[in-house]
Amino acid sequence: MAGFELIKKLFGSDPSERRAAPRSGVPKGARVLVVDDSATIRAVLGKMLNQDSHVVLKAPDGEAALEMARKEIPDLIFLDIVLPGMNGFAVLRALRRDPLTRHIPIVMISGNLQATEQFYVQRFGADDFMKKPFGRGEVFARIRHLTESGRLVVRERTAEQTLPAEPEHTEAEHAAIPDIAMPDPHDLIMPPGEPS
Repeated sequence: MAGFELIKKLFGSDPSERRAAPRSGVPKGARVLVVDDSATIRAVLGKMLNQDSHVVLKAPDGEAALEMARKEIPDLIFLDIVLPGMNGFAVLRALRRDPLTRHIPIVMISGNLQATEQFYVQRFGADDFMKKPFGRGEVFARIRHLTESGRLVVRERTAEQTLPAEPEHTEAEHAAIPDIAMPDPHDLIMPPGEPS
């Protein structure tokens, strides 16, 4: 009997409890706001997050991000530093001053070396930083770190608070994703006798 108790302790008493817990250490179903002026980054990061069962909101600039963050209260924000108009640091400061949004964990992102250096000099309360280009593993390592530290907590939402079904990408975002699997039309070889 002692062996069975040890197994129960190690693996939990109910197998369904183990299946309900995310294997990667990353919670599912988080509402994530992706703020970037690049349609490609919004699309790629959005797709990564959607594939892991997260609800993704997207904003192309700081002003739209502030409005969306206050309205939707996301569980996590990925915020680019270099944005048109209001930069990411100004957005971060505004989010941290607002009682509605000050608790939301924020991961700053940038591919600009100067902005990266500036981030370490002027850390206004961001939870983490991710340098572009980034891969799926890095994105989920950041989410896992925030979850393990207790900063990222996915809130329960009522049916009224869930988002309506929207296309995964806008037309501009879809057009921004290079499709390397599709050949150029002029590269296609037509069979003999076929009109070109």
